[in-house]
Amino acid sequence: MSQHLKILIADDHPLFRSALLQALGSNYHDAQWFEADSAASLQKILDDDSQLDLIILDLQMPGSHGYSTLIHLRSHYPAIPVVVISAHEDNTTIAKAMHYGSAGFIPKSTTMEALALALEQILQGETWIPPGIDLSSERVSSEGDFASLLADLTPQQYKVLKMFGQGLLNKQIAYDLNVSEATIKAHATAIFRKLNVRNRTQAVIALTALEVHQTLS
Repeated sequence: MSQHLKILIADDHPLFRSALLQALGSNYHDAQWFEADSAASLQKILDDDSQLDLIILDLQMPGSHGYSTLIHLRSHYPAIPVVVISAHEDNTTIAKAMHYGSAGFIPKSTTMEALALALEQILQGETWIPPGIDLSSERVSSEGDFASLLADLTPQQYKVLKMFGQGLLNKQIAYDLNVSEATIKAHATAIFRKLNVRNRTQAVIALTALEVHQTLS
């Protein structure tokens, strides 16, 4: 199963990435591994090579607003399965990750042996959640409507929206993306229209609703 696989680990903790690589190395010794420590570095890898076989995604990386990165990946890279790996293990977090298109949910407390078995199952086209988890009573709230709107953003519009979330001004965003302020204003207009909001503040508030901490009781 490991021949020529391309697997990306997106997690901002280098020690965890290292432990994961070490634990999975024997199972996937022929695999090509990629590492990302932020939403921006994840996107850069995808820009360079979108022919990945699996993305292992932490929900809480710099530049990532909870489930928004998962939603973006499933919308723009539907052929790449994404498995969420998270320190949050409550039913609501798991249910939302699965609702937004994750192929599986692996708590960070999972043993490396069990994690390897879970990934094997996911790479075979199946889904995986922790044994004993019952999601039948979990209901994803109306923020799912915003998630579908978010999925309509182009990669560049999504990038601009995340920079809005960081509190950057149009001038700063234009400089970072090497475009004109007029281009950023045009992106902003398109973003507001697609998300059905009136301004930057409303867009950021809606984006913040997808933060993982919003799901915890």
